[in-house]
Amino acid sequence: MNFHWRDGNRLQLLENGEEFFPAVFEAIANAKSEVLLETFIFFKDKVGSELQSVLIEAAQRGVSIDVTVDGYGSADLDGEFAAAMTRAGVRIHVFDPGKRLLGKRVNVFRRMHRKIVVVDGELAFIGGINFSADHLGDFGPAAKQDYAMQIEGPVVHDVHRFALAALAQGQTPRRWWQRRERTPSNGYVGVSRGEARALFVTRDNDSHRNDIEEHYLQAIRDARSRLLIANAYFFPGYRVLREIRNAARRGVRVRLILQGQPDMPIAKFGARMLYNYLMSDGVEIHEYCRRPLHGKVALADYEWSTVGSSNLDPLSLSLNLEANLIIRDHSFNRLLHEKLDRLLHADCRRIPLERIVRGYWWRAPLIFIIFHFLRHFPQLVGLFPAHRPRLELLDPEPVEPTPAPLQRDHQ
Repeated sequence: MNFHWRDGNRLQLLENGEEFFPAVFEAIANAKSEVLLETFIFFKDKVGSELQSVLIEAAQRGVSIDVTVDGYGSADLDGEFAAAMTRAGVRIHVFDPGKRLLGKRVNVFRRMHRKIVVVDGELAFIGGINFSADHLGDFGPAAKQDYAMQIEGPVVHDVHRFALAALAQGQTPRRWWQRRERTPSNGYVGVSRGEARALFVTRDNDSHRNDIEEHYLQAIRDARSRLLIANAYFFPGYRVLREIRNAARRGVRVRLILQGQPDMPIAKFGARMLYNYLMSDGVEIHEYCRRPLHGKVALADYEWSTVGSSNLDPLSLSLNLEANLIIRDHSFNRLLHEKLDRLLHADCRRIPLERIVRGYWWRAPLIFIIFHFLRHFPQLVGLFPAHRPRLELLDPEPVEPTPAPLQRDHQ
């Protein structure tokens, strides 16, 4: 499914769960006919319980509701917690469900990592925030810093069509010899709600493998003044790294906000292996140290921005199913820049080049190998057997609740 630039959109940047959750819950509470929701993580905590409540109330008054969760990220969505929703009429679809092996989730790759909500085909939310309590400040030191968007206007029609098509295709997997069915469009693209120009972009393992990466590459190549990227899991392929360095060489002020207090230590280790390669040409690297960074946002110059679910790492760029919104709007770009600049100065530390140069002699060969591995990562993955993602509809019958896990691995 191909999408086009849409004019006339109204966009609102939502920072962290404190702004995102109330907006989504209010939209669902006011839904008249339909709610489509996709999320990587949804399980029983205080946020999940509130989402469950508003979904049940909406279903009971006749709203059609489809919730899609990832089989890895939401492996704990079961028992009476899920049954209460399905009995009320909420249809819960699990993307690539998998059984645990020795108590561990093993369906790691090709995850449904999108975070999308569409209400009545008129209001949409896109971003990186999961429906879990660790996106709220009161969660403590491990609370995540993240961003999402509330969208009104013509681009919502594209998000809506995509969400419907994803449901249909997941329930009837396409064989390799079958042509992809096109979701018909009646030509309606929504009423103009604002001034922003926006494009809905997705990444899959079929015909849109590199779409999000290509938009990043083009924005980096076109940048002439400033480039600011805040990304939780930063380990892109060689093309992105090269273009970031080239931008700094031609005089663009390039600033990266990366993890300083990561929820997964390997993310910090991986990113730091790239520091010298980038900083030697003038790229500024700042580590966010207040709490784990989970955002996936960027801006270039004074018009281009993106907010979504895609990290700049091998999983997001080569395996996961992702969704981003690309924006061309001066006002939104300025707002996002103000937010990130404030974050950078208040809660980040700049990494000095001298510190990175020490010990570079042993890092250089390893970096070279990893660069070229990442460059060919998608082709290497293609050597594995073809993957046919599926959606499994949860049984509406009540089942015995399973004990809550003692520790949760948030991705």
